[in-house]
Amino acid sequence: MELEIKQRNGQATGRKVTLNSEIFAATPNDHAIWLDVKSIMANARQGTHKSKQRNEVSGTTKKLKRQKGTGGARAGSMKSPLFVGGGRVFGPQPRDYSFKLNKKVKRLARISALSYKAKDNNITIVENVTMEAPKTSEVVNILKQLELANKKVLVVTGDTNKNLFLSSRNLQRSKVLSASEINTYDILNAQNLVLEEGALPVIEKILNK
Repeated sequence: MELEIKQRNGQATGRKVTLNSEIFAATPNDHAIWLDVKSIMANARQGTHKSKQRNEVSGTTKKLKRQKGTGGARAGSMKSPLFVGGGRVFGPQPRDYSFKLNKKVKRLARISALSYKAKDNNITIVENVTMEAPKTSEVVNILKQLELANKKVLVVTGDTNKNLFLSSRNLQRSKVLSASEINTYDILNAQNLVLEEGALPVIEKILNK
């Protein structure tokens, strides 16, 4: 599959690049995608939810009423889950939701996600973007000229581009990642991928292992 390389102003450079068919034209595996996205979202959970049990709530431990002769059930403490303000039975406790996923499955999931984007013609190749200083308006202008202003965009750079990252950090519908950081969730969550020319060999090196 060949794609035209564009300048940052949206104009054609007259050059084309051939995408690796093993990465961008593979048969997608939906189950691998599901597993990887599930893993990414689970790993992102804080897991700090917590409710108090009866030994943790504040309150008197004095017996509320005599044991027998009241016509009601026995009650020994206001901390009982049966009373308002009492502890909670089987409430949530802090836990780690993350789970390990085989590296080959994660690799297959990323390849599948990239293949879906290539199949839908939602990949744009641009020359490497250099910025002298962080400037959000410059990134907005680049996206406009690439006709991606109103779309959710993932920009993938060949190397860490600090100025580009800082410039797009407060843009709600765009995200910048280096090629070594891309994951299945971010690829699928974006409507369009903007790949720097220098990102392609890095992606091929990582996913061709």
